[in-house]
Amino acid sequence: MSASRSVQLPRLLSRAAKLATPATARLAAIRASARQMSTARVSTRSNGLRTAPFVRARQYSSKSYPEHQLVGMPALSPTMTQGNVGQWQKQVGDRIEPGDVLVEIETDKAQMDFEFQEEGYLAKILAPTGTKDLGIDSPVAIIVENEADVAAFADYSPDAKAEAAPVQEAAVAKEEAKETAAPAKASTSSPVESGDRIFASPLAKMLAKEKNIDLAQVKGTGPRGRIVKADIEGFVAPVVEKAAPAPAAKAPKAAAKAAPAAPSVSAGYTDIPLTNMRKVIATRLTEAKSTIPHYYLTQNITMDNVNKLRKSLNSAANGLYKLSVNDFVIKAAASALRDVPDVNSSWQGEFVRQHHHADIAVAASTPAGLITPIVRTCDAKGLKAISSEVRDLVTRARANKLKPEEFQGGSFTVSNLGMFGISSFSAIINPPHAAILSVGTTETKLVLDEASEKGFKAVENMSVQLSADHRVVDGATGALFLKAFKGYLENPLTMLL
Repeated sequence: MSASRSVQLPRLLSRAAKLATPATARLAAIRASARQMSTARVSTRSNGLRTAPFVRARQYSSKSYPEHQLVGMPALSPTMTQGNVGQWQKQVGDRIEPGDVLVEIETDKAQMDFEFQEEGYLAKILAPTGTKDLGIDSPVAIIVENEADVAAFADYSPDAKAEAAPVQEAAVAKEEAKETAAPAKASTSSPVESGDRIFASPLAKMLAKEKNIDLAQVKGTGPRGRIVKADIEGFVAPVVEKAAPAPAAKAPKAAAKAAPAAPSVSAGYTDIPLTNMRKVIATRLTEAKSTIPHYYLTQNITMDNVNKLRKSLNSAANGLYKLSVNDFVIKAAASALRDVPDVNSSWQGEFVRQHHHADIAVAASTPAGLITPIVRTCDAKGLKAISSEVRDLVTRARANKLKPEEFQGGSFTVSNLGMFGISSFSAIINPPHAAILSVGTTETKLVLDEASEKGFKAVENMSVQLSADHRVVDGATGALFLKAFKGYLENPLTMLL
């Protein structure tokens, strides 16, 4: 009897291996299919220049709808978490060629064109023009390969379809469930772990990383406790959960989404909804002021020679250009950064990056809020080039037409409120820059002058203040920068050397 069993055992093992092979192959094929994502490239409006961000457009199919691609809201900048939908350049039924502009997207800083990089037909617009605060990856449109399939989506509704997870992911979850003999936990349980592995969708992992959320603390609601996007967005820190039960914690979130009620006639206020730009400004400046160790240095500069040179150059321009005091300030700052490169640096967390050129961000006020377009390589440009570029950037910034690379990055910031009559102010550092120069107005003051018969003379005086990051720039280094900056403005011809 034992001999018979020993003979049959290899046969049974061989048969089990053959049966297991097709299932493994099927699982690998399903996983490979789920990883294949078609992409739509996003580009800026100007000259059709393409930028780095991509947006995923997943393939779907079901019994009621033909195969199609669900296109999501793209992330067009590092700070963008949501966007507004502008004018659609394609209508339902229109054919789309690679590179065609699908829709305009309003980010936190600019309005950009969204170019689709595949062929197909626009079957459904899920986010019409005017849609506000649409989160990243939220569905905006449906694309199909065949024109005949467009009509099938006439009554399509995302809520009815419930396509939050693609068919491929569902299949993967089903196959993974067969691989383990352990019983599946409840949907509200902690995420299933295999050794050190936590099951979470790629999008959930990305959002958790951006928000510094530990996946081990998140309760998954997907198959087998898998963490999905909704779990990350609705995650509440454990300390908060102890203060209030989970169902009650959802109520404030729902209330926050509701539009503010219109004030009564007797109310003495008006609630103004926040724009994307205002939200980003609030977040970044709060973070900068609370995490960067600011210190401030003030310097008074005699502007007589600058004013004389400016007047002379503008008179000889014959209308070709018109230099402003701010143009001289930017050029002088670039020259001082060249002399004191430690100020031309940025804090990168684990290291300090020292920049080789003075890429100066110029604070500009727009109807939507503050934005800082960047004049690149100011140290290598003349006053005329700087003046022309500043005017162009500020004009397009106020029209919401800047490209991402025109307001992201830089190495130093200049903020000038002199045209508003402000004598001096303390600016907040624009991270990751190590310093920002705040410029006040030019005022006439009396100073002692032994060579004058009266013993004094009137001079044009301008006050500037340097806000510096003490993690990067020491006080003595900041003082050297202001000394060099003052020297260039009081003797402006040295900037031409």
